[in-house]
Amino acid sequence: MTTAAPARPPSLFIEGPAFWSPALPGWEIASAVFRGEAAPAETPARRPSPQMLAPAERRRAPDTVALALEVAAAAVAASGRNAADLPCVFASAHGDLGINDYMCATLANDPLLLSPIKFHNSVHNAAVGYWTIGTGCMAASNSLTAFESSFASALLEAAAQCAADQRAVLLAGYDMPAVGALASITASREMLAVALVLSPVRTARSLAAFEWSLAAGDEPPTRARSAAARALEVNAMADALPLFEALALGEPTRTLRLALSPTLALQLELQPALQLETES
Repeated sequence: MTTAAPARPPSLFIEGPAFWSPALPGWEIASAVFRGEAAPAETPARRPSPQMLAPAERRRAPDTVALALEVAAAAVAASGRNAADLPCVFASAHGDLGINDYMCATLANDPLLLSPIKFHNSVHNAAVGYWTIGTGCMAASNSLTAFESSFASALLEAAAQCAADQRAVLLAGYDMPAVGALASITASREMLAVALVLSPVRTARSLAAFEWSLAAGDEPPTRARSAAARALEVNAMADALPLFEALALGEPTRTLRLALSPTLALQLELQPALQLETES
């Protein structure tokens, strides 16, 4: 008796990629640099200033919130969708390391000086909380961490939701530099944030399609190829870089392997929009 192979999950479609780092502050700049058509900014940008927050909130928001909201808003705008209707998955390997360092130091030296606002922003789901409140989103929201595989794990979560519910899902990932004592044990430098929208159906905003599966084995994960992308591998959200670089390059079907663990990977068969148009 033969056993049928398990059915592959249906193809999903990518809309509205968004990107932010100090040297590549925006998807248009980042994608041009990844293609070799431009150079990174000579003067690094300061942290983003998400316009969805009121001015006072914008000033008080921690870096992680500013990063996450900047790319999430850009991705939703580029997708042409309504943020209030989109389930979302936010991912960060470490959360706000600056606030965590402050809290550890304050608790060790003078606990009574601990700031309630700092504590409020220290929780891992602070960014997605700001997002859902600011956009009025009542759809499901997740905040996820998986150390160096945080983006890959979040992409798997978002893809599973999108395929199961047949509903578009927003995915955002972000991490910041380690500071203080935490910098001696946590390797994360620079700021990096990415976002995209996954759709179960192709739309006029679809940039690419991908088939996805789990692949066992210890084959190394895909690495970014451009110097600009590799320069950002010092950030904890670095596992997102191969996908965003591939989206910028728009090459024919490419296989990407994003590590979920030392022996398991999320494997993507990525097709750019131009190829989809040729085959349709």
